[in-house]
Amino acid sequence: MSHPVLYPMRLADEITRQLGQLADQLSQLPPRQAAQVIAHVLDPDTGVLGGVTHLVATGSVFAKDQAERGVLPAEVWLALGRAANTLHDISLDLDEHKDTLVHVSTQPTTTAAKPPTPAPLVTRRHR
Repeated sequence: MSHPVLYPMRLADEITRQLGQLADQLSQLPPRQAAQVIAHVLDPDTGVLGGVTHLVATGSVFAKDQAERGVLPAEVWLALGRAANTLHDISLDLDEHKDTLVHVSTQPTTTAAKPPTPAPLVTRRHR
């Protein structure tokens, strides 16, 4: 008898491994190419972030069904639901910047007479 859970577990392990490889390669890419990869990853419909959000939302539906049957505590379903909603909100926030990343990734690589001026970074406290 086969173990149907083994394939999804191997798939999850492979995806995790590939995400690590992508992160390693991203850190070594030239700025234009890195911006292009980030824009692709952040695409809410076809990107990695959208895929992870969909996966967590699907897990939430599963957990709700199992919580209603008494198999899982309701807290598990609620936590997955919150996580899916938060990821969705993050995806929407980041989608606002996708066009900027695409613009940066399509700029020609000519040396400018005047180098770009660094922007000051501002941090906000979250309480």
